[in-house]
Amino acid sequence: MTALTSCGSGSGSGSEPAADGTVTLKFLVDNGQATVDTAKAMTDAFMQANPKIKIETETRPGGSEGDNIVKTRLSTGDMSDVFWYNSGSLLQALNPSQTLVDLTGDPVLQNVQKDFLPVVTQGDHVFGVPAGTAMGGGILYNRKVYEKLGLQVPKTWDEFMANNEKIKAAGIAPVISTFKDTWTSQLFVLGDFYNVQAAVPSFAADYTAGKAKFATTPAAQAGFQHLADVKAKGYLNEGYGSATADQGMKLLVEGKGAHYPMLSAQVPPLVASMPQAATDIGFFGIPGTDAAKDGATIWEPSGVYIPKTTKNLEAAKKFLAFVASTAATDAISKVVQPAGPYRIQGAKLPDNAVQVAKDLQAYIDRSATAPALEFLSPVKGPSLEQITVAVGSGLTPAAEGASQYDKDVEKQAKQLGLAGW
Repeated sequence: MTALTSCGSGSGSGSEPAADGTVTLKFLVDNGQATVDTAKAMTDAFMQANPKIKIETETRPGGSEGDNIVKTRLSTGDMSDVFWYNSGSLLQALNPSQTLVDLTGDPVLQNVQKDFLPVVTQGDHVFGVPAGTAMGGGILYNRKVYEKLGLQVPKTWDEFMANNEKIKAAGIAPVISTFKDTWTSQLFVLGDFYNVQAAVPSFAADYTAGKAKFATTPAAQAGFQHLADVKAKGYLNEGYGSATADQGMKLLVEGKGAHYPMLSAQVPPLVASMPQAATDIGFFGIPGTDAAKDGATIWEPSGVYIPKTTKNLEAAKKFLAFVASTAATDAISKVVQPAGPYRIQGAKLPDNAVQVAKDLQAYIDRSATAPALEFLSPVKGPSLEQITVAVGSGLTPAAEGASQYDKDVEKQAKQLGLAGW
């Protein structure tokens, strides 16, 4: 069994092989339940296949406290042999070229899907393998409502709004908003990035360099406009300003609301108490302007990385190769209901996977996805959720909200010391 200990100092990676040749790897993960369960499934399966390698799993807090622990342990040379951490811009803040083992060209990566690699790359060097599954950011919808009203999944924003009109006429709330949990107000903006990138492929790089703005890029401002449009048309649920995410999901599953701009990861935890959530709730990407370019924004999985300080590099690489294999994904699926597809070649979703994961897999299968902007740029203003609540409540016009966010972002970019700001 995996040993679980809380994170402390003095637990670095200097262990020597035991007399019988057994190597012990220390593995640091965040303390989120899904992460702990996923790590346990992976490590148990790995140790069964590799009896000479023992893995001791430690947990750390999530959020900024956990970020600081990871940075401190890397800088003091006290990091575990392998660790689980964000991909994308938060990884860049770890200065991976200086702190992590370069896996470029290593067989460890042979099963990793190529379009995942950019979010664990700095310069031309790759540093991690995907842990767990991707999740979608877009529209969760009630498939029974769609079936009852004879609706098709929309490929354009105009089609989406036409569906909303029919749903409203049927006496069902077309779009669920839950602004008591302010973070949920951001999905129309953040989940629209696939469409931004399709229209302006250089947006992420230009935005990071201070050259592109939300307010002056029509494709980027569209997410704010979507928030304003559904409010202006009277498509929101009653009490949206005081509703919570849990209440929003309940409205959706019960068919009292038809659409919820949300992350696919909200569905699996509901299945135990509301089994119909597994089959009745589907997912589609936020529709853009061109049906031929229909796609979805995804939040890529975290990565598993090896610090340069490990004294057990061969065993650590063996573990990463296992993490990036179908043996690991099969082991995880038996324990944790996937919220989206794995990023491993040949990995299959289990037959009992939730519908949202299957829907997201279809986008990945046709290469119609883009990572959320936060995976491509370190710039994300802290006030976005307050701005999107105001726009989505009809208090701030969309263009003004986009402009406010550009100002919010500027402060953060200067704090990060980015060039061009």
